[in-house]
Amino acid sequence: MSKSFGVLLNNIGSPRSTSIKDVREYLGEFLMDPKVIDLPWFFRSILVRGIILNTRPPKSRLAYEKIWTKKGSPLIVITKNVAETLQKKIRLPVEIGMRYSRPSIKDGIEKLMDRGVNHILFLPQYPHYAMSSFQSSEVFFLKELHKKKGIFHSIWKPIYQENDYLDVLANTIKPHFDRKKDHLIFSYHGLPEHHLAKTSGGNAHCLKNKNCCEIKHSCHQYCYRHQVYRTSLLVADKLNIKKDGYDISFQSRLNKKWLKPFTDKLIPKLLQEGKKNLVVVCPSFLVDCLETLEEVGIQLKGNFTSLGGESFKLVPCLNDNEEFLNFLNKKVSQMMIKN
Repeated sequence: MSKSFGVLLNNIGSPRSTSIKDVREYLGEFLMDPKVIDLPWFFRSILVRGIILNTRPPKSRLAYEKIWTKKGSPLIVITKNVAETLQKKIRLPVEIGMRYSRPSIKDGIEKLMDRGVNHILFLPQYPHYAMSSFQSSEVFFLKELHKKKGIFHSIWKPIYQENDYLDVLANTIKPHFDRKKDHLIFSYHGLPEHHLAKTSGGNAHCLKNKNCCEIKHSCHQYCYRHQVYRTSLLVADKLNIKKDGYDISFQSRLNKKWLKPFTDKLIPKLLQEGKKNLVVVCPSFLVDCLETLEEVGIQLKGNFTSLGGESFKLVPCLNDNEEFLNFLNKKVSQMMIKN
């Protein structure tokens, strides 16, 4: 059988609208994923359905309303644009599939099959490996694909240290960053510390000492913390930023037992050190979303300004950046050659 390739771009997803009903439905699907909240089903259900979904949706709705566009969720709108533009470049069918809500991974698979595709190149849009993002999407994709017959697949690996990706990220930061006056923050999505131990080999190495991410270990291919530190170091080197010119932190935490330092707690410390001009980049995300536009672009910026900060610049995600699209085009070509 000859292979007919197609691409499935995957991301985390978004509510279908800013209505309480749609926000609650999205949060319920997201938080009931055992790879996001890894409690036994009974306790996870009590926490999510009994507590969180009765209190959080109104607050989340207000946050989404601040960033919603006429066409809908920025994450979905931009991802669709990436898919359409990439399709023109590679001249292959390209569809999108979100891990939660719609269009779903299942939708994407079926659309590609309807277009005659029998080999799906699956591209989770997370540069770093984490149980709650990359692994969750990968497992769900394989589960859905298993229900189909005669469909081959390839899944790209996290791109956190690929030189071409790092070049794109560094070039995205350059126009916003002045080494003479600005301080750079690499703000990554947070993760419960115990998730590191649940990945392959992590229980024997992760967080066992302060410098665990710098000590070579097989678990690093699955270690989120190691990978985000690696991305930051390599990009800082490309931009010729010394260690005192940038910080690495984590946002979107739910409790104190998440990866540290916390981005919002870092701000007052930097101001006390006299760093009043900040540039923030969020490399966990390839596409702008609630966590970048509202949490950082509105909330964090507001807090920084209210505490005496002078300049706050948020670096846009790679989105539909032409250089990033060229990178995707190259990756897809490489995946096809290997298969």
